[in-house]
Amino acid sequence: MTFDLDAIGRGLPVLGAVDELVATLRGDRGNPVPRAVHSFTQSLGVAVVEAPPGTGKTTLVPPLVANLTPGRVLVSQPRRIAARAAARRLASLTGTHVGELAGYVVRGDVVTGPSTRVEFCTAGVLLRRLLADPELPGVGAVVLDEVHERALETDLAFGMLAELRELRPDLGLVVMSATLDADRWAGLLGGAPVVRVSADLHPLEVRWAPAQGARQDARGVTPAFLDHLASVAAGCVAEAPDGGRVLAFAPGARECDQVVSRLVSRGVDAAALHGSLAPREQDAILSGAHRVVVATSIAESSLTVPGVRVVVDSGLSREPRRDRARGMSGLVTVAEPRSSAEQRAGRAARLGPGVVVRCFPEADWHRLRPFTMPEVLTADLTRAALDLACWGSPGGIGLPLPDSLPTEALGDALAVLHGLGAVDETGRATARGRALALLPVEPRLGRALVKCAPVVGRRRAAEVVALLSGDERMVGGDLLAVWRSTKGSPVLRRESDRLERMIPGDHGDPRAGRGVGDEEAVSLVVGSAWPDRIARRRPGTDDYLTVSGTGVTLPSDSRLKGAEWLAVAEVARVGERAVVRSGAIASQDLAQRCASELLVRETIGRFTDGRVTARVVTRLGALELTSTPVSATPEVGRAALAEALRTQGLRGVLDWREGVQTLRCRLAVLHHALGDPWPAMDDESLLDRADEWLAPELDRLAEGGSASSLDLTSALRRLLPWPAAARLDELVPERIEVPTGAMIRLDYPEDPADRVVLSVKLQECFGMVDTPRIVDGRVPVLMHLLSPAQRPLAVTDDLASFWTNAYPSVRAENRGRYIKHPWPEDPLTAPPRRGTTRSGR
Repeated sequence: MTFDLDAIGRGLPVLGAVDELVATLRGDRGNPVPRAVHSFTQSLGVAVVEAPPGTGKTTLVPPLVANLTPGRVLVSQPRRIAARAAARRLASLTGTHVGELAGYVVRGDVVTGPSTRVEFCTAGVLLRRLLADPELPGVGAVVLDEVHERALETDLAFGMLAELRELRPDLGLVVMSATLDADRWAGLLGGAPVVRVSADLHPLEVRWAPAQGARQDARGVTPAFLDHLASVAAGCVAEAPDGGRVLAFAPGARECDQVVSRLVSRGVDAAALHGSLAPREQDAILSGAHRVVVATSIAESSLTVPGVRVVVDSGLSREPRRDRARGMSGLVTVAEPRSSAEQRAGRAARLGPGVVVRCFPEADWHRLRPFTMPEVLTADLTRAALDLACWGSPGGIGLPLPDSLPTEALGDALAVLHGLGAVDETGRATARGRALALLPVEPRLGRALVKCAPVVGRRRAAEVVALLSGDERMVGGDLLAVWRSTKGSPVLRRESDRLERMIPGDHGDPRAGRGVGDEEAVSLVVGSAWPDRIARRRPGTDDYLTVSGTGVTLPSDSRLKGAEWLAVAEVARVGERAVVRSGAIASQDLAQRCASELLVRETIGRFTDGRVTARVVTRLGALELTSTPVSATPEVGRAALAEALRTQGLRGVLDWREGVQTLRCRLAVLHHALGDPWPAMDDESLLDRADEWLAPELDRLAEGGSASSLDLTSALRRLLPWPAAARLDELVPERIEVPTGAMIRLDYPEDPADRVVLSVKLQECFGMVDTPRIVDGRVPVLMHLLSPAQRPLAVTDDLASFWTNAYPSVRAENRGRYIKHPWPEDPLTAPPRRGTTRSGR
């Protein structure tokens, strides 16, 4: 049976592009074939369709393609609600029931039959089908819809299908985008032809209604902004002509529900539309007559809410983000891109003149990023990496993907998969990995399903995994309570049935799990899926530390407060905090069972207060379970010292007493003036040569000795060159004799580029003409000439010039102040003095 495209496409702008698209897929673009003579062909080509939202591409293009091939046409959608809605729409336009000519397959819900010609499905379902049977037998063409949303699964399906066409050139492929990026997709397909459809938009009035305060704070979207959004939406109801609807966009399901609650309290007929609703509720809202529908981004392009004449746009969207520092991924609220804002606005001008009210300042418009951030750049890549490994392209190598997988995120994903036994050292899928890839859940949940079924029972394992992989709202975050309250849900029951059937092996022992309580069963599944997220409460707080070392906190209203251990399923970033969105109460025993591979017992040495100490520590990842002091072995001591030297440096580990420090400074001056063979004395150089000069002392420290007992003077002398070492005291003497016969200590600087200083009383230098020099005369000493009270009178390295030019003024200023001390007019002939004139010394 062929589809009547004129009847289906009546009033849709895309109808005008049918002949061009048919000719393109037949490979005869220059000679369009009239629709009346369209017929099956043995081979279809590729095409990229660029058509704005509301032009009818999702409604008309799939039946058009079905008219050209005897095989079934698969149409992928980014969301389940869009797949079901598209199937219902096409069925209604053909006067058939869903499951006859048009059907759908989404997770946990299949409505197709032997006569189905067009099958709508999610991109995830399409991926599973490609991995299960890559040749797609019985499929004549695939239509990838809404590729501009850049969902990760859609990107992967695109790359796999482009490669599959090399083996199956008869397989038709149509890629559809709602934004102006069609040429990029065409380029990835080797220069595929592009068919463009113009939107037949009515006039659109743009208004700006920014809120007074910030839209978000550290806890998320502010209640004040939600009040504002509800107020604007309520004010727009009267403006929607002919009973038209108002479509308001909020970032997430929680915000949608809260705005609807505010509208209902004002007497406005409103409903929320988001992915967390049951399918029946979603269908009822789409077919209902609510004056205001508050939706997430699902209503931007892949789903049409009928009757909309006014759009109220919050300007916010929720996108996946990966927090590598915390090793977690989740959804964050961000400013929408301009492409999303334009698509949202366009929903108001499909039926007639429309209005869009943007609840953010007009000045922000040009600061918005142009397009949606590709999910591949921000999401957890564990599932994607497994799919690519099973496809035979580890890491996406060789596939024409729109964006390459980020190296760091891919490495993290492969590490997780390797830990699950899903990939080998080369990144290729193992038998376990291929089995996990066929399960319609994340690899970690798939592994938990298989692992926990014999322990908690197949049914309970399937129910908990179905809950964790679904869209159920985790009110209060208590998974046990949510599981008990949703066990009767038809959607979860169907999904649980399906997962239970997919557990490998026979049905096992019917008594499995009888000794395991519900709470333990839930936490076992969660802990087995995410052992790194098992967390223990920090004493005296409501904060927790996970096995991976990440700090998380519970919401103030969480039912889990006070629990010592948690098995955490979902974490969201709220401001700078990582907040537990769902979890279950666990125990230390359960934590050790789930994360047994991370359980470590080791002896740890530390260098503190000049000594090495040690303790035997039992750790579960970053969580310390027990700690017992013990005597350090030499091996532990050496490791502790190596770490201390790395983090604290030589100055933090060794006791640089005055004599040792002086020797080090003298040697530094020698190296600075003469170079090799005299050793460098900076920390880096000494650390590099530690084995040459410090090995015996480090051994003593490692064996329990104290840093204060080490003879570092002898240690440093091991670096001295022989026989030049014999001249050390001659080249850099510790003291210098002055005319009184006194041996005065030289002050050697820590920085050898600074000056060596001789601080001496001026009267002791009478008769001294030449400034002292060291290092064979290469380094002049800087003299600090002191008063009898040991205060500096002059600083010079040219003593002869000082006596001639500066001394007279120094004498004039000080002879009256220090009358007991000699101040001769001719200091070069006067006898040097250490004491007063009267003492005669």
